[in-house]
Amino acid sequence: MHPDSMRVLPAKTAHAEATATASATAPASTDGRAEATYVVAPGSIYPDLRSVAKLLKPGDIVEVRGNATYSGGVRLEKHGEADKPITIRGVIVDGKRPVFQGSNDTIEARGDNYIFEDLELTGATNRCFFHHAHNITVRRLFIHDCKNGLLGADDESGSLLLEHSEFARSGEGQFFHQIYMATDERAHPGSVFRMQHCYVHDGAGGNNVKSRAERNEIRYNWIEGALFHELELIGPDGADPKLAREDSEVLGNVFFKTTAWYGIRVGGDKEGGQTGGRYRILFNTFVLADSKAAVRAHFSVESVELYNNAIYRTGGGASVLHDDDAKWVDGVSVEGSNNWLVAGSTSVPSLKNTLTGKEIGFVNFAERDLRPRTGSPLIGAARPSPPDHAKHPFPRPTNVPEFEPTAAIGPPRARKSATRPSIGAFEP
Repeated sequence: MHPDSMRVLPAKTAHAEATATASATAPASTDGRAEATYVVAPGSIYPDLRSVAKLLKPGDIVEVRGNATYSGGVRLEKHGEADKPITIRGVIVDGKRPVFQGSNDTIEARGDNYIFEDLELTGATNRCFFHHAHNITVRRLFIHDCKNGLLGADDESGSLLLEHSEFARSGEGQFFHQIYMATDERAHPGSVFRMQHCYVHDGAGGNNVKSRAERNEIRYNWIEGALFHELELIGPDGADPKLAREDSEVLGNVFFKTTAWYGIRVGGDKEGGQTGGRYRILFNTFVLADSKAAVRAHFSVESVELYNNAIYRTGGGASVLHDDDAKWVDGVSVEGSNNWLVAGSTSVPSLKNTLTGKEIGFVNFAERDLRPRTGSPLIGAARPSPPDHAKHPFPRPTNVPEFEPTAAIGPPRARKSATRPSIGAFEP
């Protein structure tokens, strides 16, 4: 079911033969220097990314020739600017992106304001992509077979946009993960981790996605096959909890459990990693492997909202919200409505307009086609534009999903507009 890699990407076709020169391709910058394009290719003046790393200035572009393998251990410390980011772009050759392989950290983004596109990273003994900066975009990357796939540092890390990327077979044991994000609330207050249109599968250990960011926006992803949680949203490690409240919106995703564990954990993982945060969980499709809950509220939580989610388990009897270990900030605070739960579900919080049934009506469950087929109870049963939490309104919510997740990487698939939308991550 799972491809070994993403070989052809929609944004760029095969490139002409790489040249071995750097050229000015944009107007001169404010200091009089022309922004440059560097071409990295085996056997050229710039044979690897390290050879240009110290030359980079705001607005520069590095094009790395595909269908070639480059050594890891690349540290990018020069800063771009918010309106002139530095771009590291793979050039697809014969349908293959450039591969960066090995080292303790295959690529470390230590400079602010970078865009990384169309690269493959693998084989790191620690981190394939080390996020250690602010205003970083990671787009159309394939990261696989690493101890940690993508990891954000606890210090000096700010906002990260992660989109249209695939992660596979990374992680190890309990403490190493496919994606592990954090933001530094002192250095970069108000930072956002936005993850959208990604495909994360077959974790080799840990969680598929774990984040300690100040704000998480997890949208339109297909996340499947973690050893532990598919998604974990918790507080910062070692930071003063008075600095910020960590909030998370989880919108329009598939969480497909293949192991006997929880789907999502929110709140904290230990006494020092608390958030007291607000969690808005809506328009998601959960497939559970056993009776452990779709959502686990753990340690400090302020509020949980559940709207328009489909929670399914073969044979029935799904568990919805496990909060036995939660430490609610000011009493249990759960709101929501119009969720579909498989018959026999347990640990169901006080929600409105809950639908239940034995059959959910997927188009083809065996083939991972989780769209509702004709006659499915999901169709037209969602609550449009869910309301704010009465006591703890979520800041800047996204109430109407615009896209659908896919178990593959390609152009984003728009979700059909409907006056009365369907429950879950898909429209028919």
